[in-house]
Amino acid sequence: MSALAQNYKRKDLSFSKGKGSYLISSNGKKYLDFVQGIAVNSLGHANKKLVNAINKQSNNLWHVSNAFKIPEGEKLARKLVKKTFADSVIFQNSGAEATEAAIKVARRYFFSIGKPYKTRIICIKNSFHGRTLAAIHASGSKKMTEGFGPKIPGFDHFSFGDHKRLKSLIKRNTAAIMIETIMGEGGIKVVPEFCLRELRKLCDKKKILLILDEVQCGIGRTGKFFAFEYARVKPDIVPIAKGIGGGFPIGAVLMTKKVARGMIPGTHGSTFGGNPLAMAVGNAVIDQINKKFLKNVNLMSNHFISELNKIKKKYPKIIEEVRGKGLLIGLKLHNDQTDFIKDLMKNKLLTIRAAENVIRILPPLNVKKTEIDLALKIINKVCKEKDK
Repeated sequence: MSALAQNYKRKDLSFSKGKGSYLISSNGKKYLDFVQGIAVNSLGHANKKLVNAINKQSNNLWHVSNAFKIPEGEKLARKLVKKTFADSVIFQNSGAEATEAAIKVARRYFFSIGKPYKTRIICIKNSFHGRTLAAIHASGSKKMTEGFGPKIPGFDHFSFGDHKRLKSLIKRNTAAIMIETIMGEGGIKVVPEFCLRELRKLCDKKKILLILDEVQCGIGRTGKFFAFEYARVKPDIVPIAKGIGGGFPIGAVLMTKKVARGMIPGTHGSTFGGNPLAMAVGNAVIDQINKKFLKNVNLMSNHFISELNKIKKKYPKIIEEVRGKGLLIGLKLHNDQTDFIKDLMKNKLLTIRAAENVIRILPPLNVKKTEIDLALKIINKVCKEKDK
């Protein structure tokens, strides 16, 4: 019997090694990994440049307190600022921490300008912003909040696409609107570009902040460094994690100079956030995700999504819709996705579930065309078997 708590429903499968897009199980079987730690291993398993970066840094310095300057963190922050809308960065260890910090930044900003009553944040119902107490109540999911009362106040919710409800929720005490640019756990639901542009206009008009959660869809996952770049909008705050560390725990909050003004010494901290080891890995990840790299992400995505739509057309009773952007892809099935995912795994392709009967497909960003073609072959095979 495992000594681990039973808060995960784990598959009876473990791995001893990974390389690129593949995982080797403990009994020596090879699997095509299109989960990649849930969009975490952005450069695949055992990426040489990441291995070299972590080995080099581990021989010099692992950890120091944020009471001191950390050059590796300064370097990564400058790179992020240069690549994005942001003027300032706060480093964390995870997406949930980054979301929590984003909430604090928004509320602290209004406090700093003499409007401490502006604390409420509007979110999409059944979204996903992490599993801390504030984050689960921000997500507005009954399933996630059940048994974790009392309710954390300060969040209002509207259903995906319900613009009328969204506008009605904006009150004198509203501080921000916080949404995922692409809902991951919620079913790979892409917020349309025109909606993002209208959200920006609405926030400007009401003098509130726009927080775009790109923990799962950021850092090149959609073919641009951030998914919101497609809409050409400039958010005020963006929490990130997952892909920025390439498998090493890193989170961060990116923000404009305007909202960063409230984060004075003592307002927020993290023991491990931004330590030298993490920052060395983050720098090695960012250095690889350049324009040429992103161009290839789009080429692979166009091929993958085009071929998946052909399979959908071939098996319309199995696949209802192909969703997503870049290499953040979802297959919405007509029926429960559990058995389909199991059958993919039997055929040595690893995927993961999302809401609305969606199968999430999350290959590394440097996936090869031959690997995508193998995945397509397996998906087609399982569809054929299910269509009998």
